[in-house]
Amino acid sequence: MGLQPVTTDLMLPALPALAGDLHAPMAAVQLTMSALILAFGLTQLVWGPVADRIGRRPVLLLGLALYTLASVAAALGASVAAVVLARTLQGAALAAVVVCGRAMVRDLYPPQEGGLVMAKALTGLGAIAIASPLVGGALVAGLGWRAAVAAMAVVGAGGLAFIALKLPETLHHKRLDALQPGPLLRQVRATLAHPGFRAWALLAGCTYGGLFIFLAGSGVVLIGALGLAPATAGVVMSTCAISYIAGTLLARRWIPRLGLAASVGRAAWLTLAASIALVWLARQRDASVLAVMAPVGLYALGHGVHMPCGQAGVVGPFPQAAGLASALAGFITAALAFGIGLWLGRALAPAAGAVAPFALGMATAALATVAVAWTLVRQHGEPTSGA
Repeated sequence: MGLQPVTTDLMLPALPALAGDLHAPMAAVQLTMSALILAFGLTQLVWGPVADRIGRRPVLLLGLALYTLASVAAALGASVAAVVLARTLQGAALAAVVVCGRAMVRDLYPPQEGGLVMAKALTGLGAIAIASPLVGGALVAGLGWRAAVAAMAVVGAGGLAFIALKLPETLHHKRLDALQPGPLLRQVRATLAHPGFRAWALLAGCTYGGLFIFLAGSGVVLIGALGLAPATAGVVMSTCAISYIAGTLLARRWIPRLGLAASVGRAAWLTLAASIALVWLARQRDASVLAVMAPVGLYALGHGVHMPCGQAGVVGPFPQAAGLASALAGFITAALAFGIGLWLGRALAPAAGAVAPFALGMATAALATVAVAWTLVRQHGEPTSGA
């Protein structure tokens, strides 16, 4: 699962350099993020049922091999269109890896324990998210944007070797009908009709939507609007991941005591405070780095609770179809992020006026997350048994 922040966060300091090197407008450059997210969302709908049918291990191996090749192609891209195409393939391969990662948690743990395990895993993921923009900024400053993308290929190859040598199969009862159209459609309908799935999937989508605005827009704001050097911007961006790790530590403390739904409800107060601070930021004429990153850090703190609970919640009711449930939730999240990416590419141009739309976009996502946490998740979020 740590491959996801590598794929997004390594790219953050590289976006302005990519635009300058390939003489591309920012709207086109933003497609390197939004096209990746769209492919990531759509192909989860394929990988999920396949992983339920043939197992997690073969899908992981295939996904990591494709990811490594796509990363090499992106690093060698001679035009922004070529980079966007390679990043699209990267997103499709990443989908296989993340779908299996989420489903494996359900293979091994019941819902509430799965939420705690997911929080522990995402603490480690947060450490990767800290390192990624730091490494990306240093690579961009020293070797250019292509080096940051090539680093993704190195990580993908390392992950492939680890899975091949160390990881056993976790799915012991494969669904033989998982790829048959009739049973597949029935399971899709049952999953989408489950109120708990809808609540958790919407929560995960809303909270990730705000984070995606940071992922796709922070390079433009910090480098383009505030004038930071790429390496310095990478250091600043990494502070978001520190807050995220703190949020996962809160989740690890709250989930055993409160359960998934109540933990999310408590974290929503942090998210609400972040939305107020972001609205204040949008009204400032001359924003500073601290004024930008303080509310972002508060948002990331709440996100560190919302995300592990959401990812455990969507698969909790479906022990026999965790791959499909993971895929459907991932598609919903990615579709929201893709729409945000299309808007962001236009809203952040020119870079000098990027702070206000950046802040208002994150504030909107924060308020949506709070609304879902205090309504749908509160009503339907406690784990129940399912198909």
